[in-house]
Amino acid sequence: MAEVFAYIKHADGVAEDSALELIVAAKKIAPDAPVTAVITGSGADLDKVCNEMAAIYNAVWKIDNAALAYPNAEVVRKALVNTLPGDSIVLLPHDTFGMDLGPGLSIKMDSTFVADIVEIEGTDGGTLKIVRQEFSGMASAHVTCDISGGTVLNIRPGVYQPDESKAGGEVVDKSGDAGDLSVKRTFIEVVEAEAGDVDITKSEILVSVGRGIEDEDNVEIVFDLAKAMGADVSCSRPIVDAKWLEKSRQVGTSGQTVKPKVYMAMGISGSFQHLGGIKGNPFIVAVNKNAKAPIFQVADVGIEADILEFIPELTEAIEGL
Repeated sequence: MAEVFAYIKHADGVAEDSALELIVAAKKIAPDAPVTAVITGSGADLDKVCNEMAAIYNAVWKIDNAALAYPNAEVVRKALVNTLPGDSIVLLPHDTFGMDLGPGLSIKMDSTFVADIVEIEGTDGGTLKIVRQEFSGMASAHVTCDISGGTVLNIRPGVYQPDESKAGGEVVDKSGDAGDLSVKRTFIEVVEAEAGDVDITKSEILVSVGRGIEDEDNVEIVFDLAKAMGADVSCSRPIVDAKWLEKSRQVGTSGQTVKPKVYMAMGISGSFQHLGGIKGNPFIVAVNKNAKAPIFQVADVGIEADILEFIPELTEAIEGL
């Protein structure tokens, strides 16, 4: 089988949670094969992440270049194409950056590509059996993928529990193999979102509401529950788009990234864009009247119920304790 690589995202010298999830996905593909982490960046932060991942992965390939100081997908794509073997199996997190990087990478490597994978069922010779979701999670598609000539796979964050077991690999400097990294797209600046009345990025307990709340007048019951629990209220994008709550309360790739200890998902389907904003492996409780909602695949506790009936009952029960 071809070599298996996992691309590790990081910021400020800290690897993202997906780093410990991708190695689990890799072992589903090739249980006995070594897995190599590929990490791009520049300077001391890159070295810190590489040394951290060397304890987890069988090997770490470091690509250090000033052009990689900010994760520009166009630059990273060139570095990976110039460095990785052509028939590699490359795993990426399925987030906004992974979707920017993955499709073009597969074209340049002349390999297959599958996005938003929620389950890897195993291999049969040179064929990989996987499950991905369609129509916002309303249908699961069982897909077979030819990996004999290499493949790029985007794994949905949160579908695998992080693996922190130690492998004790080495850091190998592959910077010299990256080649010319000049590109047309350039990084300008990061524009931070405006702070709201509550900083949900620091909340330990979040009660998060989605389109299942149905009407703006019903949002009040979510605040009642949050007050009873000593929690803060957050939401998914449809609630912000409807202007029922402010942007600063939105969780997701286009909103805030949160790391609570407990996350209550009320009437939230669980798109990868929303799940991409939940980090730190919190205890997730999901309540949704759609038994096939993708949020149930990542929830520690799943409850099939109408939140308009469930939330007031839960609030009353907590207040009565």
